[in-house]
Amino acid sequence: MNTRKRTPRYLVIFGLVVAGYLTIYPAAHAREISSDKSEPIRQLLAQVKTEAVALDQDSDRLAVWARNKQVQWQSHAEKLNLIREHINDAGKLLAQLNDARGKASPWQLRAIDRIYPLLKELADNTEATINHLNDNRSNIHFPAYRDYAKAGADLAGELAALVCDYVEFGEHEAEFHRLQDKLEPAAS
Repeated sequence: MNTRKRTPRYLVIFGLVVAGYLTIYPAAHAREISSDKSEPIRQLLAQVKTEAVALDQDSDRLAVWARNKQVQWQSHAEKLNLIREHINDAGKLLAQLNDARGKASPWQLRAIDRIYPLLKELADNTEATINHLNDNRSNIHFPAYRDYAKAGADLAGELAALVCDYVEFGEHEAEFHRLQDKLEPAAS
Protein backbone atom coordinates (compact mmCIF):
# COMPACT_ATOMS: atom_id res chain seq x y z
CA MET A 1 0.00 0.00 0.00
CA ASN A 2 1.33 3.42 -0.96
CA THR A 3 1.34 5.77 2.02
CA ARG A 4 2.44 8.93 0.18
CA LYS A 5 -0.06 11.75 0.33
CA ARG A 6 -1.10 13.18 -2.97
CA THR A 7 -1.22 16.93 -3.38
CA PRO A 8 -4.65 18.01 -4.53
CA ARG A 9 -4.67 18.98 -8.20
CA TYR A 10 -6.07 22.47 -7.54
CA LEU A 11 -3.08 23.26 -5.28
CA VAL A 12 -0.66 22.25 -8.03
CA ILE A 13 -2.48 24.40 -10.56
CA PHE A 14 -2.67 27.30 -8.11
CA GLY A 15 1.06 26.95 -7.41
CA LEU A 16 1.87 27.03 -11.13
CA VAL A 17 -0.28 30.12 -11.66
CA VAL A 18 1.41 31.91 -8.75
CA ALA A 19 4.87 30.89 -9.98
CA GLY A 20 4.01 32.13 -13.47
CA TYR A 21 2.74 35.41 -12.10
CA LEU A 22 5.83 35.88 -9.97
CA THR A 23 8.02 35.18 -12.99
CA ILE A 24 6.18 37.25 -15.60
CA TYR A 25 5.06 40.27 -13.60
CA PRO A 26 8.49 41.41 -12.34
CA ALA A 27 9.97 41.01 -15.83
CA ALA A 28 7.12 42.95 -17.44
CA HIS A 29 7.24 45.58 -14.70
CA ALA A 30 11.05 45.90 -14.97
CA ARG A 31 10.78 46.23 -18.76
CA GLU A 32 8.14 48.95 -18.32
CA ILE A 33 10.32 50.85 -15.86
CA SER A 34 13.42 50.35 -18.00
CA SER A 35 11.57 51.49 -21.12
CA ASP A 36 10.31 54.61 -19.34
CA LYS A 37 13.79 55.41 -18.02
CA SER A 38 15.46 54.97 -21.39
CA GLU A 39 12.95 57.02 -23.42
CA PRO A 40 14.92 60.30 -23.04
CA ILE A 41 18.00 58.48 -24.34
CA ARG A 42 16.00 57.18 -27.29
CA GLN A 43 14.99 60.80 -28.04
CA LEU A 44 18.58 62.05 -27.75
CA LEU A 45 19.72 59.31 -30.13
CA ALA A 46 17.06 60.47 -32.61
CA GLN A 47 18.52 63.99 -32.40
CA VAL A 48 22.03 62.60 -32.95
CA LYS A 49 20.62 60.82 -36.00
CA THR A 50 19.40 64.15 -37.41
CA GLU A 51 22.88 65.65 -37.00
CA ALA A 52 24.58 62.54 -38.40
CA VAL A 53 22.40 62.53 -41.52
CA ALA A 54 23.09 66.24 -42.08
CA LEU A 55 26.81 65.57 -41.57
CA ASP A 56 26.68 62.79 -44.13
CA GLN A 57 24.97 65.00 -46.72
CA ASP A 58 27.27 67.99 -46.18
CA SER A 59 30.40 65.82 -46.14
CA ASP A 60 29.36 64.13 -49.39
CA ARG A 61 28.80 67.53 -50.99
CA LEU A 62 32.26 68.68 -49.86
CA ALA A 63 33.86 65.55 -51.32
CA VAL A 64 32.15 66.23 -54.65
CA TRP A 65 33.28 69.85 -54.56
CA ALA A 66 36.85 68.73 -53.87
CA ARG A 67 36.85 67.06 -57.29
CA ASN A 68 35.29 70.09 -59.01
CA LYS A 69 37.73 72.86 -59.91
CA GLN A 70 34.90 75.38 -60.36
CA VAL A 71 34.06 75.61 -56.65
CA GLN A 72 35.98 78.37 -54.87
CA TRP A 73 37.76 77.94 -51.53
CA GLN A 74 35.22 80.24 -49.83
CA SER A 75 32.43 77.74 -50.55
CA HIS A 76 34.59 74.97 -49.13
CA ALA A 77 35.24 77.05 -46.00
CA GLU A 78 31.50 77.69 -45.50
CA LYS A 79 30.67 73.99 -45.92
CA LEU A 80 33.44 73.00 -43.51
CA ASN A 81 32.11 75.45 -40.92
CA LEU A 82 28.65 73.93 -41.32
CA ILE A 83 30.13 70.44 -40.89
CA ARG A 84 31.98 71.60 -37.77
CA GLU A 85 28.70 72.99 -36.36
CA HIS A 86 26.98 69.62 -36.93
CA ILE A 87 29.87 67.84 -35.22
CA ASN A 88 29.72 70.24 -32.26
CA ASP A 89 25.94 69.80 -31.97
CA ALA A 90 26.29 66.02 -32.14
CA GLY A 91 29.06 66.22 -29.53
CA LYS A 92 26.79 68.17 -27.17
CA LEU A 93 24.06 65.57 -27.61
CA LEU A 94 26.57 62.80 -27.02
CA ALA A 95 27.67 64.52 -23.80
CA GLN A 96 24.02 64.53 -22.67
CA LEU A 97 23.79 60.85 -23.55
CA ASN A 98 26.92 60.14 -21.56
CA ASP A 99 25.50 62.03 -18.56
CA ALA A 100 22.35 59.88 -18.74
CA ARG A 101 24.20 56.54 -18.88
CA GLY A 102 22.57 55.42 -15.62
CA LYS A 103 19.17 55.39 -17.33
CA ALA A 104 20.40 53.67 -20.51
CA SER A 105 19.51 50.17 -21.55
CA PRO A 106 22.40 47.87 -22.55
CA TRP A 107 21.94 48.50 -26.27
CA GLN A 108 21.87 52.26 -25.66
CA LEU A 109 25.14 52.04 -23.73
CA ARG A 110 26.68 50.19 -26.69
CA ALA A 111 25.37 52.89 -29.02
CA ILE A 112 26.94 55.67 -26.96
CA ASP A 113 30.23 53.79 -26.73
CA ARG A 114 30.36 53.12 -30.49
CA ILE A 115 29.27 56.59 -31.61
CA TYR A 116 31.84 58.51 -29.56
CA PRO A 117 35.07 57.26 -31.23
CA LEU A 118 33.60 57.65 -34.69
CA LEU A 119 32.44 61.21 -34.00
CA LYS A 120 35.86 61.99 -32.50
CA GLU A 121 37.63 60.65 -35.60
CA LEU A 122 35.33 62.70 -37.84
CA ALA A 123 36.01 65.81 -35.73
CA ASP A 124 39.77 65.24 -36.02
CA ASN A 125 39.51 64.74 -39.78
CA THR A 126 37.38 67.87 -40.16
CA GLU A 127 39.89 69.89 -38.16
CA ALA A 128 42.71 68.60 -40.36
CA THR A 129 40.68 69.44 -43.49
CA ILE A 130 40.04 72.97 -42.21
CA ASN A 131 43.74 73.41 -41.40
CA HIS A 132 44.71 72.14 -44.87
CA LEU A 133 42.25 74.55 -46.48
CA ASN A 134 43.53 77.49 -44.41
CA ASP A 135 47.15 76.68 -45.29
CA ASN A 136 46.56 75.92 -48.97
CA ARG A 137 43.68 78.00 -50.29
CA SER A 138 45.16 78.02 -53.77
CA ASN A 139 45.76 74.24 -53.70
CA ILE A 140 42.39 72.86 -52.67
CA HIS A 141 41.99 70.95 -55.93
CA PHE A 142 44.96 68.69 -55.30
CA PRO A 143 44.96 65.09 -54.08
CA ALA A 144 45.72 65.85 -50.41
CA TYR A 145 42.60 67.99 -49.99
CA ARG A 146 40.47 65.52 -51.96
CA ASP A 147 41.71 62.74 -49.67
CA TYR A 148 40.74 64.70 -46.55
CA ALA A 149 37.30 65.45 -47.99
CA LYS A 150 36.74 61.84 -49.08
CA ALA A 151 37.85 60.49 -45.68
CA GLY A 152 35.43 62.90 -43.99
CA ALA A 153 32.60 61.78 -46.25
CA ASP A 154 33.38 58.12 -45.55
CA LEU A 155 33.45 58.70 -41.79
CA ALA A 156 30.24 60.73 -41.88
CA GLY A 157 28.54 57.99 -43.89
CA GLU A 158 29.68 55.36 -41.39
CA LEU A 159 28.47 57.50 -38.47
CA ALA A 160 25.08 58.14 -40.07
CA ALA A 161 24.58 54.43 -40.83
CA LEU A 162 25.55 53.44 -37.29
CA VAL A 163 23.26 55.97 -35.59
CA CYS A 164 20.37 55.22 -37.96
CA ASP A 165 20.73 51.50 -37.21
CA TYR A 166 20.64 52.09 -33.46
CA VAL A 167 17.64 54.41 -33.70
CA GLU A 168 15.83 51.87 -35.87
CA PHE A 169 16.70 49.13 -33.38
CA GLY A 170 15.23 51.26 -30.59
CA GLU A 171 12.03 51.76 -32.56
CA HIS A 172 11.71 48.03 -33.19
CA GLU A 173 12.48 47.24 -29.56
CA ALA A 174 9.74 49.60 -28.38
CA GLU A 175 7.29 48.05 -30.84
CA PHE A 176 8.32 44.55 -29.73
CA HIS A 177 7.64 45.39 -26.08
CA ARG A 178 4.33 47.01 -26.95
CA LEU A 179 3.21 43.90 -28.84
CA GLN A 180 4.58 41.59 -26.16
CA ASP A 181 2.60 43.46 -23.50
CA LYS A 182 -0.48 43.27 -25.68
CA LEU A 183 -0.14 39.49 -26.10
CA GLU A 184 0.63 38.69 -22.49
CA PRO A 185 -2.32 38.32 -20.17
CA ALA A 186 -2.81 41.27 -17.88
CA ALA A 187 -1.09 40.67 -14.57
CA SER A 188 -3.32 42.43 -12.10
